[in-house]
Amino acid sequence: MRASRLMSILLLLQTRDRVTAQELAEQLEVSVRTVYRDMESLSAAGIPVYGDPGHEGGYRLVDGFRARLNLLTADEAESLFLSGLPGAAADLGLGAIVTAANLKVMTALPPELRDRAGRVAERFHLDAPGWYTAAEPTPYLTTVADAVWNERALRFNYIRWATPHLVTRTTEPLGLILKSGNWYLVGHLDDRLRTYRISRIMELQVLDAPFTRPPDFDLAAYWAGYLESFDQRRHRDSARVRLNPETFDRLPELLDAASAQAAQDSATAQAPDGYYEVRLPIESLDRAVPDILRLGAGAEVLAPEELRCRVAAEAAEMARRYADCRGQSTRP
Repeated sequence: MRASRLMSILLLLQTRDRVTAQELAEQLEVSVRTVYRDMESLSAAGIPVYGDPGHEGGYRLVDGFRARLNLLTADEAESLFLSGLPGAAADLGLGAIVTAANLKVMTALPPELRDRAGRVAERFHLDAPGWYTAAEPTPYLTTVADAVWNERALRFNYIRWATPHLVTRTTEPLGLILKSGNWYLVGHLDDRLRTYRISRIMELQVLDAPFTRPPDFDLAAYWAGYLESFDQRRHRDSARVRLNPETFDRLPELLDAASAQAAQDSATAQAPDGYYEVRLPIESLDRAVPDILRLGAGAEVLAPEELRCRVAAEAAEMARRYADCRGQSTRP
């Protein structure tokens, strides 16, 4: 571990004119005192590294010195696909490995390309989770990732929506998916593929016996098919709804992407009063009521009758609760 850290320090010094002990400590996630000891070790090993004191000081290498230390390890090469996803790399326990791999790639570039790569990193940042959502706790993520890498089967308790809510599952982990800030495991058992949300996994156990990964399994293709079938399963029914033009145009803001697109694609020509009639996919009446209410007064359910009545009852109860505001205005 220390040898790897010393190598990372050398690579950092080769990519920058000058680096302070504090910057090195933050980059390598060690104490400043550890950095001081590492610099002494490099100097004792004959590396021409010098420290300049003062506010503008820092460590630097003698001009022209280059160490051929940019060969990637196996772990670093495997982690390169996460180089643009620092948060995902950290979740998987690969943050330090990705940093080391990036340093080696940077030192292999000529100065002009190195500068361009640095500008990209300074100007673009990816934040995977959606707005108004916090990252879910995933205490077993690194263990699951390790089982995926090493092809080891897993047994765990899993919390699901259907009853019984707590079930035990055994699966061969084939891949991990990061979707809108949430991690999912794709598992294989008895010729069937299943998808599990990592945050709902409990009491995980890695089994000793290895498994053979299906040679024709394509993770990206599986996920694309899963999302398509998921929307089809989720939207087993539909509601007929009238929308005024303003609400119709705002559907992508008010509903999930699949529902908004399906509704807009089903829209009939505008009625004389300017309203659209659409088919809105629904998962269940319980889930449909808040979705309809989110559309506001610009929406009216025409069918099914039960949904129309449930929305009317909910709206009436809301109006009753706010009855003391009638005739009043909050505007100055």
